[in-house]
Amino acid sequence: MSHSEENSVDVDVVAARQKKIDDWLPVTASRNGKWWYSTFHNLTAMVGAGVLTLPYAMSNMGWGPGATVLFLSWIITLYTLWQMVEMHEMVPGKRFDRYHELGQHAFGEKLGLWVVVPQQVIVEVGTCIVYTVTGGKSLKKFHDTICPDCKDIRTSYWIVIFASVNLVLAQFPNFNSISVISFGAAAMSLMYSTISWCAAINKGTEPDVSYGLKATNSTDAVFNFLSALGDVAFAYAGHNVVLEIQATMPSTPEMPSKKPMWRGVILAYIGVAFCYLPVAFIGYYIFGNSVDDNILITLQRPSWLIATANFFVFLHVVGGYQVFAMPVFDMIETYMVTKLNFSPSTVLRVTTRSIYVALTMLIAICIPFFGSLLGFLGGLASAPTSYFLPCIIWLRLMRPKRYGLSWTINWICIFLGVLLMILSPIAAMRNIIMSAKDYKFFS
Repeated sequence: MSHSEENSVDVDVVAARQKKIDDWLPVTASRNGKWWYSTFHNLTAMVGAGVLTLPYAMSNMGWGPGATVLFLSWIITLYTLWQMVEMHEMVPGKRFDRYHELGQHAFGEKLGLWVVVPQQVIVEVGTCIVYTVTGGKSLKKFHDTICPDCKDIRTSYWIVIFASVNLVLAQFPNFNSISVISFGAAAMSLMYSTISWCAAINKGTEPDVSYGLKATNSTDAVFNFLSALGDVAFAYAGHNVVLEIQATMPSTPEMPSKKPMWRGVILAYIGVAFCYLPVAFIGYYIFGNSVDDNILITLQRPSWLIATANFFVFLHVVGGYQVFAMPVFDMIETYMVTKLNFSPSTVLRVTTRSIYVALTMLIAICIPFFGSLLGFLGGLASAPTSYFLPCIIWLRLMRPKRYGLSWTINWICIFLGVLLMILSPIAAMRNIIMSAKDYKFFS
């Protein structure tokens, strides 16, 4: 056998092994996603239980700044999402199936990984932990509302129940196989958002409603405003899974994946506006600055409706957990089979995923105040991945004309995103320090 024939055999062996791995990994295993899968995957990833804190965020910003921040965030993140969908197949014949692959194409093999992966992991793992806490607390609220006389059960036990459900669902092999779960979660987010603003209208405005800022002094007002900015920013963390969702779409030269993907994104963003804006504006209009940081707490009646809404939140975060965990499973499993040379198998999948779910559960039980911590980490990680990293990659790869429209818009987004990344963690850190004295581990 000649040297060139040996080389071609080696290349074929490597290609065959790579194909076997791709057909097993959760992001690339199934490429027959429909455009509407993109709608509910994106809606599930975007609309977290964080939507219920938006009236509280409004109370720390006031009508003018609050409305401006909400609309601006919606527009900027839709624009950066469009950029990512466009860049997925910018190199003919190649697909950037994962956020870090696009980062590596823009910044180089090593630097690309360091720029993207730490931030993406913080957002995705952090979201899974917060959803574990939220799921446990929502189940507890549901139980306590329908049965006020029952024995009080500690939040830790509810967190374990939530994690047990996810332990089973985490065994679904790939993104397309969880589309039914994701669809259910997206429907739940629309339901509980609608319940919260309809129940607020039904209650009617408070007799002595005030729209002045919550804070009594200017220092608190500034920090509360920055913290509210963070709350709004984290409401748009879906960019961390968007390329992975697009990777599940079929693609041909005549019908590239960006067409069905973008159609789904537009519909998802209409859904996001339908969830966020009424909850934020109606909740703030009805309760003014007396609203709690979760509007369902402020709305204690009718109790059956609030219990239903809490159960819907629980169902939603179960689906949300799966959507954010899937790219993490993909990273872990890629590392296990390519770097540690494990062979792709069901045993490997069950073991790694069960350990991941167990770890997120343990952290959730130990640190039930993780939400404030995510405010800090999320400001550092979610602002870049959603607000300005796509713009930097776009400027680097597309090279739009200097001072032209595209160039200017991208620099404005980068400027606003960097401000957000610097300012919101400061406020979150202050909140953590201020309330640290009341924190109880294993509560």
